[in-house]
Amino acid sequence: MSRNGKGKRLVQVTRAVITAAGRGARQYPVADTVQKAMLPLVDRDGMTKPVLQIIAEEAIESGIEEICVVCAPGDEAVYRQQFRNYAAMLQTSKQFEWAEEQAHRFVDLEQRLRFAVQEEPEGYGHAVWCARSFAGDQPCLLLLSDHVYVSSEARRCARQLIDLAAAEGCAVSAVQATREHLIHQYGTVAGRRMPEHPEVYVVDEIIEKPNPTLAELRLQVPGLRAGHFLCFFGMHLLTPAVFELLDELVRDDVRELGSIQLTTALNRLAGRERYLALETRGSRFNLGVKFGMVEAQIALALAGSDRDRILALLLDSVVRVEQGRPRPA
Repeated sequence: MSRNGKGKRLVQVTRAVITAAGRGARQYPVADTVQKAMLPLVDRDGMTKPVLQIIAEEAIESGIEEICVVCAPGDEAVYRQQFRNYAAMLQTSKQFEWAEEQAHRFVDLEQRLRFAVQEEPEGYGHAVWCARSFAGDQPCLLLLSDHVYVSSEARRCARQLIDLAAAEGCAVSAVQATREHLIHQYGTVAGRRMPEHPEVYVVDEIIEKPNPTLAELRLQVPGLRAGHFLCFFGMHLLTPAVFELLDELVRDDVRELGSIQLTTALNRLAGRERYLALETRGSRFNLGVKFGMVEAQIALALAGSDRDRILALLLDSVVRVEQGRPRPA
């Protein structure tokens, strides 16, 4: 870390952690044989990729050099073998420019990957704690393996987060205004909007997966649309202090909702030092909820190079369904 002219520390972020130890109940039975992070989606460039590659490229295109995947026991060998198999298969199709490019991407990504094992499913905070040796004394970007991020501006969502952390010199979590009936799925934040940066909030409190009554009592944020709350986006910029707090939780076996939670550590962080939330310009798509894969696929398609073609196909399909006509062969 270095300092800028205002005396704030600049966060140089070159490491990212992706948590991928869970199998994902909604992806059964396929997830019983294939890690859910290796399930395919068609990305914005029209290429079919494993979800893990799409998320890793979010990090790499935001300046990340090394990525640690937190996985279940035995999964490292499976991930590496699958990436090598994909690369080898693509290399047999060198007459296609896209195949050669994809093979190169697989090789590059596999070389960047490091792994940490979560021996038992003790919670999200515990999974992040398992990457403490990889993070060391450096800040790191944290992503979820079952969230896909689509930015609404030129910068990737992760880059937006890193840029704010660099400017403000503290931990930052991405958040998104979320409808009340969905907040039971996410950590939810109460905070104060910064007047000079209306998309940035000083975090006061976080509650993991609150019910609407609790949220209305303690998590109202002035300025948000009625019926909306600030929920985690599935993306954080963690400072070494967060890993120290997670270490305390694991050592003392402090649990919330039966598990060691990242939100518990972040709540403690908010009480000790400056901690911000950024209302990211973009959307997150949770693959672990009903129709999550479908929503993510549509969003990627509409954000991609073939947007107009995809939009025309979708509109045509909607019209045909409404009219009860089959799609032509």
